[in-house]
Amino acid sequence: MRFLTNNSTDPYFNMAFDEYCLENILADEPYFYLWRNRPSVIIGLNQNVWSEVNLPYLEANGITLARRVTGGGAVYHDLQNLNYTIIGADSLTPEPIVEALRRLGVAAELTGRNDIFVEGRKISGYARRVSKHQEIIHGTLMYDVDLETLTHVLDTPGSKMQAKGIASVRSRVANLKDYLPGSKSLDEVQAALQEYLSGGDGPMDFPPEGLEQVQKMAEEKFSTWDFIYGHSHEADLTRKAKLPCGTVEASLCIYRGKIRSVVFSGDFLFDEPADPLAHSLTGCRFERTSVSKVLEKEVVSRYFRNTTSDDLIELLFTSPS
Repeated sequence: MRFLTNNSTDPYFNMAFDEYCLENILADEPYFYLWRNRPSVIIGLNQNVWSEVNLPYLEANGITLARRVTGGGAVYHDLQNLNYTIIGADSLTPEPIVEALRRLGVAAELTGRNDIFVEGRKISGYARRVSKHQEIIHGTLMYDVDLETLTHVLDTPGSKMQAKGIASVRSRVANLKDYLPGSKSLDEVQAALQEYLSGGDGPMDFPPEGLEQVQKMAEEKFSTWDFIYGHSHEADLTRKAKLPCGTVEASLCIYRGKIRSVVFSGDFLFDEPADPLAHSLTGCRFERTSVSKVLEKEVVSRYFRNTTSDDLIELLFTSPS
């Protein structure tokens, strides 16, 4: 297969690069490229952010959140993860990746609905999308990914979340490095995979105007709140905490990233029922800044005695432990 080169580690640029190639770079034969992302979580097109991702952990650790245009579950990327993309007319599979791994001495096998396993453990998952012209498959190859971070970013402990859309399938995962004969760096593995996959075919030229278009797509679509959060399907989320007023439980319905409804319950003390405050939050983006702006206009202590708007925000946006 012929190949393109993409040295970017920006998740938004790389998601845009995939979509641009799928829609604009047509070829008689399949082509591929290998690429990496800085630490990031990439969710599938039909997933709900709040049911799949530990957002407070991402925010605390500077991990990027992005959404792709293919289906499947949420995945964690860092610079010790290698991604592959294959684009062609039809009937694409990750079998060329599996064969290349076997040539590296790894007993890889394609199994399940969308995974590559080695000795019963998952080292790769992939997703697919079909356009009017051709199709794309892209996936991960975990070389030496920080598995502890991977566990944290995809963990939403005690969130009592029920969401419509596509849920991630959790599997026992492992790093490719553990199964490679000898000691090879990721750069060496990437070079070997490129050599095996290309089979002697050369590189393809990327349209000069394409990079500008990809960057524009990254800025105007893939990095926007509307696409990352606003594309989320409906989810029911429950938060519960002990506040100065007593125990408060907030039951929220989130749709397309906005609060469709919220109900406050618990043994808390109040001067007036919280229904007016709940109503004021309806239609608000479910993000700290937007909720803060709404609560600035309310006397929160009227509905939750001795409680501040900051207390209420921590309740809404801190994942239960």
